[in-house]
Amino acid sequence: MEYRFLIVSLLVSPRHAYFGRPKDGPADEVMTSTPDQVEIVADKGIRGDRFFGVRAHTEAAVTFLALEAWQAAAGDIDPAVARRNVVVRGLELDPLRAQEFTVDTGDGPIRFRGGRPAHPCSWMDTVAGAGVRKALIGRGGLRAQPLTSGILRVGPAVITTDVELDATRAADQVKRAQPLG
Repeated sequence: MEYRFLIVSLLVSPRHAYFGRPKDGPADEVMTSTPDQVEIVADKGIRGDRFFGVRAHTEAAVTFLALEAWQAAAGDIDPAVARRNVVVRGLELDPLRAQEFTVDTGDGPIRFRGGRPAHPCSWMDTVAGAGVRKALIGRGGLRAQPLTSGILRVGPAVITTDVELDATRAADQVKRAQPLG
């Protein structure tokens, strides 16, 4: 099945920002970028990101976050503080765990394998507000392994998957993702 959705933002960070205990505060300023496009490299991740080519993160090299889940938990706080690579609108992520799917933003499909959930850490309460971590439990995003290479862009996208998706589950009652054709 194919569904339309929107890639709201992309994030690339060459280094980690959240180390140690949240009460000690984040690391020194870490330069992140929110480009209009990123290069996905099979089995490595996003070129320039902190997890690119890190063997321990191969199966979780690209992280996705549903904007609707973020807004329900954090309100108007910029989702960049969650440090997920791909923020989407109108796409349910949880059914994609352990599933292969492709995402196409106009430059050809990129195949991914959905991995484990991207659980929120205690830093969420520090950077996004008290209670955000708890509110994101079970909907903090999805880690995925890129199986092919290509370009992802901000804007309209199409996902192809064998599983039926329902945007209202991930979006807390927002409009249903529409199958194409």
